[in-house]
Amino acid sequence: MVTSPSPTPVNDENEVVLSARQELELRDTVEKMLQPGKGILAADDTNEGMGSKLKSCNLENTPDNRRRYRQLLFTTPNISKHISGVILYHETYTQASEKGERLVDLLRRQNVTVGIQVDLGLVPLTGSPKEFTAQGMDNLAQRAAEYKKGGCNFAKWRVPYQISNSTPSHLALQENANLSARYASICQKEGLVPIVEPDVSCEGEHSLERCQEVTEQVLAYTYKALADHGVFLEGTVLKTNMCIPGFSAKKQATPEQVAQATITCLSRTVPPAVPGVAFLSGGITELDATKYLDAINKAAKAKWPAGNPWRLTFCYGRALQATVIKTWQGCGDNVSAAQKAFLHRARANAEAEKGEYESEKAVTLALESMVLGNPNLRMRYY
Repeated sequence: MVTSPSPTPVNDENEVVLSARQELELRDTVEKMLQPGKGILAADDTNEGMGSKLKSCNLENTPDNRRRYRQLLFTTPNISKHISGVILYHETYTQASEKGERLVDLLRRQNVTVGIQVDLGLVPLTGSPKEFTAQGMDNLAQRAAEYKKGGCNFAKWRVPYQISNSTPSHLALQENANLSARYASICQKEGLVPIVEPDVSCEGEHSLERCQEVTEQVLAYTYKALADHGVFLEGTVLKTNMCIPGFSAKKQATPEQVAQATITCLSRTVPPAVPGVAFLSGGITELDATKYLDAINKAAKAKWPAGNPWRLTFCYGRALQATVIKTWQGCGDNVSAAQKAFLHRARANAEAEKGEYESEKAVTLALESMVLGNPNLRMRYY
């Protein structure tokens, strides 16, 4: 476990700043999170969200069933080959495997960096009740310190935005940006790298251009607030949406169009001091999430031949797990097949992170020779 940082200095204006040691620790964690050819697994579904997954398997939404499913993911042999970090929900942070090992320690033993969701869910935004903000700021510093002591090295706080003719409002843009910045500042002081997550919803009929416009606006507000709060950008990771048309839009976009809009958006709003962008999947299908990420990295290579300003990777939940849950169905006999499905999606997105994804068949061929658990067992997918 990383030793506790030295006391935080205070400058003449009583503004709390980070020590060189704290900054170095944050940089080291970011480097582990953003390793080439790897991405982050978002396994922080709420208990209610896990209920939907378990219901599809005809399982009760109990703590043990939730633990069984997450243990399946975390014990996937070779998980660290393509997964650099995992975001946990608080319940999972407290749970242990069937053998009595804390799930946090199980991940750390495999060189997977552990993160924690620290927002406590969404509530209506006062003054604009059709929009939402996140809660959980009151005791955040105390919780962050406890999570750090318990083995976590990064955190996540999500704020949502909806696209309509009247939203996002100036109030939502300002309040959620400032909330994200306060969260980031608090977490950094407690030794946790903050994943800053402004999430523009894909629901709706809006065009690709409208999504790009709103996402640029959201990110501009966000980085202004981070600057105002003195957040150490080199010790952060941005998790945000790709620029895509609404799911109900009449005109959809190709991966290349998504890539161009997303790269343009980031170029206009995200400072190069930010080490990386880990895209969320936000309800996009598994295959589209992979194709879009691949196209984004290919476009970035074309735009910046000498190297991207930021690492462009994935922080997926559903886009890594949809096939896993269908394969598992709550049956112990299906665990190995479900783990293969998980590793397949992780591998596909790892290739996309490098702009080298070709096809699902190519991923299968690349994995067929990889040993999964049993040295005598070769992986077969189809």
